[in-house]
Amino acid sequence: MDHFQSQLSGLKLEDMKALFILPSEKMLEDLGVQSYGSDIRQKLLASLPSSTNKEGRQYLEKIYLDTGSWKSSKVRNRTLLIVQQALWEEKKLNIMYQKANGVCSNRVVCPLGLVSKGSAWYLVALNENGEYRNFRLSRIIQAEAAHEGFTRPEHFNLSDYWKQSKLDFTESLPSYEVKVLADPTIMGRLTFTDKFVEKVSEDVQLKGRSVLVTLNFNTEQEAVTYVLGFGGAMKLVEPEYLIEKIVQQAKSVIEMYDKDQLK
Repeated sequence: MDHFQSQLSGLKLEDMKALFILPSEKMLEDLGVQSYGSDIRQKLLASLPSSTNKEGRQYLEKIYLDTGSWKSSKVRNRTLLIVQQALWEEKKLNIMYQKANGVCSNRVVCPLGLVSKGSAWYLVALNENGEYRNFRLSRIIQAEAAHEGFTRPEHFNLSDYWKQSKLDFTESLPSYEVKVLADPTIMGRLTFTDKFVEKVSEDVQLKGRSVLVTLNFNTEQEAVTYVLGFGGAMKLVEPEYLIEKIVQQAKSVIEMYDKDQLK
């Protein structure tokens, strides 16, 4: 019935639907939580009236969330558990953090929350200057809980903060646009991933079978590397000044292999 409510908890049917969508088993495993989700939801199904049991079973049997990547995660389980324990106890953390450029530094942070995005975990914390910062857990080389505690900001909301942080990050990223002629056979590869390509817009057919495509990158070098990676199946059209850089890099690759053959 549309107005059905659980006598035990007061949950409406629409609320219960969300409970039937199983959380990621990988996420629970990372947190050290043993998943009994399927068994618990079977019990919940059994408690529902027959008229609503079928609708709940749809969410249980036909939706599965897999937040892991195709490759194994690089998160150190011990590090995650140490960070998690400090988070529960509201203790400061001493961490050695490695930036993307390989530079390591020792920091003292106040852990405020853990966020799972895709297959990666992030620690949201206050740094030494009281500023909110995000730390990718796979880059935390060492972690140790300090004896000193801290006072959690009274009005801090992890969900609201993360949404705004993600928005600020994406808006701050530079955008470098190029136009290329692409062979239709590689169009599926262009739209398969957004790791480098932020936008793909198919405009018009040019020069026989080639397609004029607009691609957006974060940097000029990413654009050069990406175009070269497709060999003769992709030709740069704009900006024209970048053509010379692509030619130079292609020549350097040829020279490298020519030298190897002469040895």
